[in-house]
Amino acid sequence: MASNWENFLKNLGEWRGSFTQISSNGETLNSTPSILNLEAFDNNEGVMFRIRRFDQSGYDSTPIQDHQQEYRSIGRQNIFFDNGSFSKGTLQLAPFTEFGAEYGFVDNDRRSRLVQLFDKQGNFTNLTLIREFRTGTDAKERPPLTVSQLIGKWSGKAHTVYSDMRPSETQTSHLEIKEIGNEYLEQTLTFGQQTITSKAKISNNKLIFEKSGNTQEILLLPDGISSNVPSKLELRKPFIVEAGWLVRDNERQRLIRTYSEKGEWVSSTHVIEIKDI
Repeated sequence: MASNWENFLKNLGEWRGSFTQISSNGETLNSTPSILNLEAFDNNEGVMFRIRRFDQSGYDSTPIQDHQQEYRSIGRQNIFFDNGSFSKGTLQLAPFTEFGAEYGFVDNDRRSRLVQLFDKQGNFTNLTLIREFRTGTDAKERPPLTVSQLIGKWSGKAHTVYSDMRPSETQTSHLEIKEIGNEYLEQTLTFGQQTITSKAKISNNKLIFEKSGNTQEILLLPDGISSNVPSKLELRKPFIVEAGWLVRDNERQRLIRTYSEKGEWVSSTHVIEIKDI
């Protein structure tokens, strides 16, 4: 298996895209164009990061933000997987502090990134969706994700990296999603030796899962992206946060961050799923 740094290098290049602010209900608020450069030097031992953001005049205008940073290592909270996709975020949920998680999906000449933010009271507040296209290619944006695209049987491979540095694990996964009437979805997930069945209410572009006093909400977003978060983070309760990307009609990637009842980051998982025909 490649190292975390080697997987990071799979993101090299110039990426043109946009930063889009989205409310907790999935409403698009505003968007700004961006150019991200990741350039290796010293025989790939260093990477220069540069992000430029522009006003609505576009890429030919003077940047309203221009930030550069040199990397020679990656923090342990930032996990890169074999195809270059990554997740990073808060290491420890603590009282009266903000919480955030970022996910980056990579597929050939496309990247799609998502940032989830919670306020100091643990309430989910907003998202940032970053859609990026390798400069000089004809890479296209995916359509907005719909419920009908999720329905079916999905077979996947899940790779989990642990925060305590124990060896990573690879497992198969099977997910079946079916519609019940016009208002609900039922999903059955088999992951290793464990099977979990849950039901969600369909509310416009949102799926609401309620079980044992916990509410988990999935927002269906532009570019085939989904955001899966608790409606509120609570101390002394384990939780997961997740993002998904429908790369093609029959292929989906998911990134999952797991936290313990102590609020400690436990693991990061990357899943690649193929829809059964």
